[in-house]
This record gives sequence, structure tokens and C-alpha cells, in this order.
Amino acid sequence: MDLTSTYLGLELTNPILLGACPLGTDLDVLRQLEDAGCAGVVLPSLFEEEILAAVHAQLEMESAGAGFAEAQSYLPSPDGYHVGPDQYLELVADAKKALSIPVIGSLNGTTPGGWTDYAKKIQDAGADALELNIYVLPFDIGESGESVEQHAIDVVTTVKNSVSIPVSVKLSPFYSSLPHFAKKLVDVGADGLVIFNRFYQPDLDIEELDVLPNLRLSTADELRLRLRWLAVLSGQLDVSLGCTGGAHNAVDVLKAVMTGAHAVQLVSALLIHGPDHIGRLLEAIRFWMTEHEYESIRQMQGSMNLAKVPKPKAFARANYMRMLDSWQQ
Repeated sequence: MDLTSTYLGLELTNPILLGACPLGTDLDVLRQLEDAGCAGVVLPSLFEEEILAAVHAQLEMESAGAGFAEAQSYLPSPDGYHVGPDQYLELVADAKKALSIPVIGSLNGTTPGGWTDYAKKIQDAGADALELNIYVLPFDIGESGESVEQHAIDVVTTVKNSVSIPVSVKLSPFYSSLPHFAKKLVDVGADGLVIFNRFYQPDLDIEELDVLPNLRLSTADELRLRLRWLAVLSGQLDVSLGCTGGAHNAVDVLKAVMTGAHAVQLVSALLIHGPDHIGRLLEAIRFWMTEHEYESIRQMQGSMNLAKVPKPKAFARANYMRMLDSWQQ
């Protein structure tokens, strides 16, 4: 039974990865995940804001030491300063030394700029690949959809020009024409696309008139959105596809692979069940594949994508009407 898959040019023993989450900060947990069968890990994100804050703090210290703390507007550009969250780079290096499976770094930002220099630093620390988590919430009524897309394209272009390791882009579903935008990212060098980022929705405290962070783990219902777009994209783009959000059990992983995923990132399932959950998933996947006479994961990859449908738009419309008609009181 061959469970191997190729993602971002990396050979994986199976398609299951740890997605970016707090579990990735603990080397002991990472070792447990590897022992349980995890094929690779995406480390937690290093945020643009963290890098810029560290640069600003360093400049303030140097300015104060020179006796000109009040004259920050005259400070030189921070480009080239070797400052920033060194702990993150140490985590990348330590994880690479501790594990024999691929280690993927993660950068989270919104704009092209000096912070993207850290892509090269993460590469130099030993990362096998880099995931760009481009988290953009356009609030300005004057900002167009085209402008939002261009920001992301500029970030990917800048990063690809600075590193030689593979780069994936973690997308949100909120683009007016996701396939067109995805192709633009691939055209500027993206080696992979990760479907999808989860935008955490805040809640309100109407007594204290405050905004409350409201972190909820994913549920299997969220997988459906991922399956749709994996099926759409996998038949049209020659690019590695990762699925994240909503995969909890073996059937979820198999569905993602059949719609085109080369890797399936787990977070919520591992936060709930722990590292040993991966071993149980792999056992269930092997059992299902044996029962259904599949010899390999590659045999089923993309077997249920939209490229297998003669008229995709008509198919989607027909299923939409069928779904509405299926409701029974």
C-alpha cells in the first residue's frame, strides 16, 4: 500500500501534515507527531507586525544610545538590519535538526516590503519550503478587488525573488474569481496553493461594548468549501495543492485527496485528539484503500475533480437545483 505523495516538490510518506498552530512550537510534540506518522510540519506563522515591531524597537535602542531618541524621523531605512524575532529562526533550525520529515516555515503578512526579507532568513535557517499566509481584510471602501489581489501578487513576487525553496500561498475563499487569481499567483512563481485560511470572526460584548476574540476549532462542515475549490483548481492548474480546515477523520482526508489535494493539513483534530490521532487516521486510510482496491494515494488524487465533468457549469447548476429540491420538512 503506497501512501506517498509529492507536495511542493517534497516527497511525503503520506499526505498528512501538521498545519500552522501552537503545536508547532514544541519540539517534543513535533517528535511525537513524526513518530505517529505525520509526513511533515508547517510551523506557526511569523507575523509581519512582529518583524516590524522588532525593527522599530531595535532602531529606538540604537537611536537612544546615540543620544537622539527624539529624532526618529531622521533614522536610516531599516533595510539590512539583522534584527527581528530570532526565536522563530531558532525554532526553524531546531525543528530541522530534530526531525527527519520536511519542515515548512510560515510568514503571515499583507504588504510587500522589508519584512519579506525574512523569507530568506527562514530559508537559511533550514526550512524545506515556505508557506505565505496572506491575511488581508479590505476595510477601505476605496480599495478595489484588483488592488487587493495585486498586493498579494507583489508579496509572492518579492518572496520568490529572494528564495530558492518552494513557496506556497495560503488563500482565503473571498476573491471574486478565485481560479483567475490562483492562476496569477502560479504565473508569478507560486509552487503551491493552500485552500483555505480561516478568518476568525470576532464576537461582541453588548454589556461592556467591547470586541471579543472568539476562537473556535474547525468542524467537518467546513471541509465542503475546500472540496469544491480543490475540485475546481486541481483540474486547471499544474501546482501543488494543500487542504486545510475541516479535515478531522480518514474519510475527510480521502475526500480532499480525491478532489485534488497533495497534502492535507490537520490542526483542530490534533488539538482535540493529540498526535496519536495520525496513526489511527493512517490505519483507517489503509483499510479503506484495501477494501476499495486502491494501490496508492496517487491513483486517487484528483479522481473527483471538475476536469472529469464534460460541462462543469451545467453540472454545478444542476447540483444546486438538486440540493434545493432535496430539502424535506
